Amino acid sequence: MVKLTDNYKIEKQAFEGSQIAVPEYSQNAIQLETENAPVWVHFGGGNLFRCFHAQIAQDLLNQGAMTSGVIVAETYDDEVINRVYQPFNNRILQVITKANGEFDKTLLASVAESYFFNPSNQADWDAMMAVFAKPSLQFATFSITEKGYNLWQTGGALLPMVVTDIKNGPVMPQNNMAGIASLLYHRFKNGAQPIAMVSTDNFSQNGDRLKKSILTIAKGWQAEGLVDTGFIDYLSDANRVSFPLSMIDRITPNPAENVAQTLQAAGFTDTEIVHTTKHTNIAPFGNTEETHYLVIEDAFPNGRPDLTKAGVYLVPRTTVNDVDEMKVTTCLNPLHTALAIMGCLLDYQSISSEMQNEDLVQLIKQIGYQEGLPVVKDPQIINPKQFIDEVVGVRLPNPFIPDTPQRIATDTSQKMAIRYGVTLQHYLDNPTLTPTELTFIPFTIAAWCRYLVGVDDNGNAFELSSDPMLGELQPQLVNLKLGTLFNVHSALKDILSNETIFGLDLYQIGLGDKIEGYFVKMMGNKGAIAKTLHELIEKEVN
Repeated sequence: MVKLTDNYKIEKQAFEGSQIAVPEYSQNAIQLETENAPVWVHFGGGNLFRCFHAQIAQDLLNQGAMTSGVIVAETYDDEVINRVYQPFNNRILQVITKANGEFDKTLLASVAESYFFNPSNQADWDAMMAVFAKPSLQFATFSITEKGYNLWQTGGALLPMVVTDIKNGPVMPQNNMAGIASLLYHRFKNGAQPIAMVSTDNFSQNGDRLKKSILTIAKGWQAEGLVDTGFIDYLSDANRVSFPLSMIDRITPNPAENVAQTLQAAGFTDTEIVHTTKHTNIAPFGNTEETHYLVIEDAFPNGRPDLTKAGVYLVPRTTVNDVDEMKVTTCLNPLHTALAIMGCLLDYQSISSEMQNEDLVQLIKQIGYQEGLPVVKDPQIINPKQFIDEVVGVRLPNPFIPDTPQRIATDTSQKMAIRYGVTLQHYLDNPTLTPTELTFIPFTIAAWCRYLVGVDDNGNAFELSSDPMLGELQPQLVNLKLGTLFNVHSALKDILSNETIFGLDLYQIGLGDKIEGYFVKMMGNKGAIAKTLHELIEKEVN
C-alpha cells in the first residue's frame, strides 16, 4: 500500500506497483527554490487546478524548464488547505479516466506552498504579500469560477461588500478582487515589478473581466484618496501589469466514489473524499478526462517559463478570442448546457448516461454541427468540426467522467448570453441567415424556462442548481401547473426580453413566439418534454 506522503524517490517501486508515475525532481529542492525566488502563483485550489495546472507545472519541472513550484492561494474555503493540501505535503494524485476504462495515475508534487488567502488568516495573508513583493514572480493564474470576479449587483450597483472594501482601502479587504488588488498594490509599493495576471477561468474575455474588476477597486481607492494615480498607471500599463486572455478546456468533475474504490483496490490509501462545510467536494486525488486544451495570449511582461513544453498554446490575442468563441459558443459549452438542462428535466444523474439517449445526442449534434458551425470562425490551431467530433464521440460519453447535469446547470442565467446569444447575433449579422430558421437553440432556451418551473418530466419537483437570478426568475413561473391553461406570454415575456440574460431581446429577433410554443408543449402532461424533443427530431432530422 502507498500513500501520497511516502518518499517517492526511495519508494519508487511501491508507487510503480500501484501503477502510479512519480515526479522526476526533488520536491524539497523545488520548495526551497520557490521560497527564494517564486515564479508562479495560482488562485483557487480546486479540482481543475489540481488536475490540470498542477500537471502543467510538473511537466515543466520534469523537463527542467522550471525550477520552482506553484504557490496555491485558496480564496474561498480554508478546509481545502487545512484538510487536502497541507496534510499531504501539497501533493495530488491525478487520475486520468479514459473512455476504455483505463486509469493513468500520476503523483503530482509541483505545489510548493499553499495558503488560505483571506484576512481571517493573518499569517497566510502576510505570506502572500511577501510573495507578491518578490521581483522573481512572473505570473499568477486563476481558477476561482466566473462569480469570483463579480463586483456588481444585478441592477449594476456595486455589492455592499465591495463598497465597504473601497471605503476601507487596501488593508484587509473581504472581496476576492479587492484582495488581489491589495496584493498588486503591495507589489507596486515594493518596486512596481511587472507581472502577468492570467485568468484561466472558463468564460469569455476572462482577462478583460479580471482587469475591469481590479481597476474598479483601485479607482475606487483613488477616489477615496487611499492610493495615488501612479498605482492606476501601473495597473493600466500592459508592459507592467498584463491581463492576458485564455481559453481552458478540461472536464474535471468532483472526485468520484468509484474512482476512490478503484484506487483503494490498486493499493493507494488516501482516497477519502472531503465534503467541507462550504460544500466543496475535494480529495487527495482528482479525476479528469484525457483531453485538454489551454490557450493563452502571450503577454508576460516579466517573462515566463516555456509553457509550450507542457502543451500550452501561446498565441496572439485574436487567436485566443477565436478559439474561445469556437468552444464556448459552438463546440462544447452550448452542448454541455443543453445536456445539463435536459438532464435535470429528464432525471438523469450523469452526463455520460444522457449520451445513451439518441434524442439527446441528436439535440446536441444539431446545436453544434447544424446551427453552430455555419457561423463559427476557424481559429486554425484547433479544427472546429474535429473538436465537436471529439466532444460528441469521446468526451461526453465517457462513463468514467462522473459529471452531473446538476453541476453543469449551475449559474445557467449567467451563461446564456455567451453559449447561445453569440450564435444568435451571428445569424443576425449574416445577410444570408436569420435566427428564425433555428430550431434546437430556441428549443433549448424554452427547455431552460421549463427547467425554471422546478418540476421534471415525471411531474416531480426538483431542486434547481444555484443561480444568482433564481430569486428574480422563478416567481414568474413557480405557480404554473402541468396540463393547465395559462398565459404563456405573460409568464415568459420578462425573461425572453431580458438582454442581460441573452444579450438580445428574443422577441425583437423573431424567436419569442417560437420559444413560447415549445414551452407550452413541454408544459403538457407527464412525458411532454421528451415527447416534444422527439417530435422535433423526427420532423427536422429524420
